[in-house]
Amino acid sequence: MQINTQEDLNNNLDLIYMERCLQLARKGLGTTSPNPMVGCVIVYNQKIIGEGWHHKAGEAHAEVNAIHEVLDKSLLKKSTLYVNLEPCSHYGKTPPCSNLIVKYKIPNVVVATLDPNPKVSGRGIDVLKASGCNVTLGVLEKEAIELNRRFITFHQKKRPYIILKWAQTKDKFIAPQNSKNTIPKVFWISNLKSQQLAHKWRSEEASILVGVNTVIADNPQLTTRNWKGKHPVRLILDPNNKTPKDTFVFSDIYPTLFFTKEYDNHKSGTKKNIVLSPYTIDSLMKYCWEKEYTSILVEGGQKTIQNFINNNLWDEARVFTSSLFLINGIKAPQLMREPYKKIQIRDNVLSLYQNQKDEL
Repeated sequence: MQINTQEDLNNNLDLIYMERCLQLARKGLGTTSPNPMVGCVIVYNQKIIGEGWHHKAGEAHAEVNAIHEVLDKSLLKKSTLYVNLEPCSHYGKTPPCSNLIVKYKIPNVVVATLDPNPKVSGRGIDVLKASGCNVTLGVLEKEAIELNRRFITFHQKKRPYIILKWAQTKDKFIAPQNSKNTIPKVFWISNLKSQQLAHKWRSEEASILVGVNTVIADNPQLTTRNWKGKHPVRLILDPNNKTPKDTFVFSDIYPTLFFTKEYDNHKSGTKKNIVLSPYTIDSLMKYCWEKEYTSILVEGGQKTIQNFINNNLWDEARVFTSSLFLINGIKAPQLMREPYKKIQIRDNVLSLYQNQKDEL
């Protein structure tokens, strides 16, 4: 970038400092839900004097952590605060960040994008401007929206951000046809590297969803045991209460919700029976929105994933294709579009899709 004027220099510095905010914010991936990922940088005389990020829902926000890191608080009156999402203006588990900025009389605030939460949605910036603060909006806005796409989708569409994931053979089968007498066992299509990546993805999302037929056929754990991170809440579509009691999702200690048509008194503790009435995908989305599950990783099987596709209820799809051939078996879901990116992972190809019909 060629810099000819002081304004060019200031704009370039704004980009550099906002990129640092985004770097800090990304550290909260998988731990801040239902809150957004936010990073904050405070600059005095072209030097960063404080920075912070939101670590976990219920804990201090990024602006609080950044201000706390500034040793000489008198410098705040002559500084610029950068943040990738509009400072909050409401009392939740923590006080409003906009009020804190006003308290310390920070004269300049640079914001990447507005907060879509109706409790904020421009009010934070209004508070700052009313105090005489100079606010700049829209620096690296596209990148900021992409980073918090789960949070933004959740508030704008009143449903979780939905990621579809499956593994298929080269001839597009996801599993062999199992005999009813077959002992439940996973038929691995993806390689170990791809499996580890899938566990990383689980650690980044609020919840993970499968249908009861997948539980019966594969007895999956749906945890992040191959990656350091939290386990997502497990959502099982089980309309007729068919989940066997000896499966992992029924018998282990991790939280699991079973969505059914009628109550089952065998579930207690970390296992909850959720009766959906009517038993529809819309009812499921409404429940997840009310419980603030900001994202769902849908892992199958074919019928469940295809139902989300047919209802245009998805935002991303991540598909592993192996070099294996099955000749016959259970057909893979059909996604009638081209991937925007392909990544080679040893003998697997990871194809990435975005739902352009349902953009933010």
